[in-house]
Amino acid sequence: MTPRYFLRCVLLCTLLSAASLFAQKAQGTISLDPAQLPKIATVSDRFQSYNVEMVEVTGGRFWKPYDQVIASAPQPKEDANQLPGMDASLFMYRPPIDLTSPKLRKLAAGLAPSYMRVSGSWQNTTYFQDSDAPAPATPPRGFKGVLTRQEWKGVIDFSNAVNAPLITSVAVSSGTRDADGVWMAGQARRFFQYTTSAGGTIAATEFMNEPTIARVADVPKGYDAAAFARDVAVFTPMLRTTLPKAVFLGPGSVLEGTPLAQGGQGLAGDMIKTDDMLKATGSVFDALSYHFYGSVSLRCASGMQGASRTVAQALSSEWLHRTDIAYDFYAKARDKYLQSKPIWLTETGETACGGDSWASSFADTFRYLNQLGSLAQKGVQVVAHNTLAASDYALLDPSTLDPRPNYWAALLWRRLMGTTVLDAGRTSTPNLYLYAQCLREKKGGVALLAINADASASRSVQLKQAAKRYTMTAEKLESRQVLLNGKPLTLLADDALPATKGVSVAAGTVTLQPASLTFLAIEHAGNTSCR
Repeated sequence: MTPRYFLRCVLLCTLLSAASLFAQKAQGTISLDPAQLPKIATVSDRFQSYNVEMVEVTGGRFWKPYDQVIASAPQPKEDANQLPGMDASLFMYRPPIDLTSPKLRKLAAGLAPSYMRVSGSWQNTTYFQDSDAPAPATPPRGFKGVLTRQEWKGVIDFSNAVNAPLITSVAVSSGTRDADGVWMAGQARRFFQYTTSAGGTIAATEFMNEPTIARVADVPKGYDAAAFARDVAVFTPMLRTTLPKAVFLGPGSVLEGTPLAQGGQGLAGDMIKTDDMLKATGSVFDALSYHFYGSVSLRCASGMQGASRTVAQALSSEWLHRTDIAYDFYAKARDKYLQSKPIWLTETGETACGGDSWASSFADTFRYLNQLGSLAQKGVQVVAHNTLAASDYALLDPSTLDPRPNYWAALLWRRLMGTTVLDAGRTSTPNLYLYAQCLREKKGGVALLAINADASASRSVQLKQAAKRYTMTAEKLESRQVLLNGKPLTLLADDALPATKGVSVAAGTVTLQPASLTFLAIEHAGNTSCR
């Protein structure tokens, strides 16, 4: 072969290869070599966590499910244990959650290791009764709910049984303040001390739940960033002495960086800005924490910009991208005031105010898994979903405790995605989202998450190694039944979790059917970042 002929062959092969690559991209096919994906972040082993609202523990008026209409329910008193200034018809009483339930414990343990956050807006006004006496008929002055030792001991026992150390916050309402409105640490100290004495672990805590909307927490009139900083200055030394190993999270903000923060009424009004709070408190927090809801449910949507959301929009790039917009907002604040400190997302869900009617359907699984994948890439340490088993956005059905689609998604993530985050590259293919992490408990292995959010067209991924495939689909987006590789996911006898078995796929093209979420486990990828 002459040199000239050889060069012609090389040029021809190069052109053919380029043409083939162009054709693949044009058809929506992305080529990946799992062995070569670089490490970009590391997340906590408890990255995927969940919330149990304090009002679930004590019993109280929580968000009314859409399928439970009680037209004849009496209107509650002004001091009822619900959020102030809101329509009473949005809420209904729910008794304390049964944390001794074997089924609930099995399903929570299936997501371990994790964190269990017990807080929420109701915690701001909950009195901790540091005695073994039953709760009084009426909460002490300045509080709206009562947490007994017995109830909190139930939380501690559950936390220990399911390998989910606690995240919490403390009461900040008028009952915790002196005559001048200054916050006093006595209630919080007793709460923390009892937790330790009863064998519990508070791994992390915020001071107040969502201080950006502190006005719902029964704080003094005119409460602002300076007042928040004064409270934090009292709280911090008590925390460091009482729980020296706990991560101090803050501020625990919400609503900023999304369309909901652009004026409006209701929850978004009279906000205290995160920037102002961090400027006032300095670098006291060990990690920046925030909450994120891309919208509010129809319960609270009246008068708020960007609030309404339908199942038809559930797969839109604009909706899925909102989690990134909020992260960017809070990351900027972190970089300015808490340089190099980690970020925790301690509360999130489909929409605030209990979730929309389709929050429990397959449609929301795209939001949930995309959020986990995207935030892991950014190095967010913890993402705590709201809630485990209360209202429409819960991972489990509150009545039956049966898994909803998001629970099955969480289970697959837990079983496959490790803590080392890899760069799966950028794709210009519309509605295709790719994420990669080291395969859990498999040295050198890689787990890919491929989300095809196009409801009408397939996408493709070209793999250089064989893999096990786990594809989640449903008959329709509104379905509460999810299929894994075409078969319904259900609990076994005695509520045992099923084995999640993948389907072997050879190296080459993997087709992603419309409206599907696919995990690909490459056990022998040979990625050096995963050893």
